[in-house]
Amino acid sequence: MQLPYLKMQGAGNQILVVDQRADAHPPPAPDMIRKLGHGATGPGFDQLMWVGPATGSSAVAAYRVFNRDGSEVQQCGNGVRCVARVLAGDDTTAGPMLLEGPAGPIEAIVRDDGLVAVNMGAPEFEPGRIPFVADRRQDRYELEACGRVHLVSVVSMGNPHCVLLVDSIAAADVDRLGPAIEEHPRFPEAVNVGFLCVADRSNVELRVWERGVGETLACGTGACAAVVSGRVLGLLDDEVAVRLPGGQLMVSWHGAAEPVWLTGNAELMSEGTIDL
Repeated sequence: MQLPYLKMQGAGNQILVVDQRADAHPPPAPDMIRKLGHGATGPGFDQLMWVGPATGSSAVAAYRVFNRDGSEVQQCGNGVRCVARVLAGDDTTAGPMLLEGPAGPIEAIVRDDGLVAVNMGAPEFEPGRIPFVADRRQDRYELEACGRVHLVSVVSMGNPHCVLLVDSIAAADVDRLGPAIEEHPRFPEAVNVGFLCVADRSNVELRVWERGVGETLACGTGACAAVVSGRVLGLLDDEVAVRLPGGQLMVSWHGAAEPVWLTGNAELMSEGTIDL
């Protein structure tokens, strides 16, 4: 069986979008996703966005998110923008669209400048809901990894994130600390690890070690988590440009129970078919 796909990119994050709203085929098994996710055996991607029909009358579609290693996750900010871009087609005047995601409904707006803004919902700080093993909620936690104790922020943006402040993005120990923290026993469902360098109150640099993927060129929920963490610590304003290795994203959060808005590009790279 051959199914068409669109390969997109958002800030360098490679997203494969498979639109199954009409046919409603189930997503591939994890071993097939792993095969498709590597460029030597498939189209290659960081995340697969499997789009199906919505269950609610107000949503235009539903989606599921799969990492390159075959694991299913709750959210992908860059992936949601790519799905919205695909569903909008050439229409940038239709207004907001509602999508059904594993972490809940998501509002997306395709702007006339080609960028896509996504309402990522309010961040979650309660340890049990992230999930993260801790006695009580704190702004920062001590976490032992690689023989040292690190001060980290922990937040969920529909998926769990751990954020470390670093003085230099280039010197950040991503390859060693990333996998060590990703599988740390205090994160029962593993975690995405962000290395955040604050340039000033409106500009940051970020590298992300993504669970099930490794270091990626960009991570939309990681950008949201980094800005939220910086805001909680009093380091950032409510509108922040996040520079990642693959490009720039804009994150806006006004604090408390307000939603986080993520804005960035969503561009077509190629298209083809996958054999299932």
